[in-house]
Amino acid sequence: QVQLVESGGGLVQAGGSLRLSCAASGGTFGRYAMGWFRQAPGKEREFVAGISRSSGSIVYADSVKSRFTISRDNGKNTLYLQMNSLKPEDTALYSCAAAESPFIPRLSTLYPNWGQGTQVTVSS
Repeated sequence: QVQLVESGGGLVQAGGSLRLSCAASGGTFGRYAMGWFRQAPGKEREFVAGISRSSGSIVYADSVKSRFTISRDNGKNTLYLQMNSLKPEDTALYSCAAAESPFIPRLSTLYPNWGQGTQVTVSS
């Protein structure tokens, strides 16, 4: 099983940027499709972005398209999420997840491996 640790969250003003990282260990990182999810207080966890094993396929939620960029470095066993033009509604706990799949699952239940999350707070 792969272990995942997120970092890079914090407090930022609206319009600002943050870069989240997700370090993987204990597994062959390149075998996993990876996803970023977020959960705001009182709301359900939602899919943000996903990337296939070799970065050949990438998908985004409509709410973050053109503002967020997901990427991965299989040599460094690390997943990234570059977040630009942040809005207060982006405030949430952001978690990375791994699924040993040739496709990019959008459902959180299809990801067996999760990190503990990193908090992103966007002030207005």
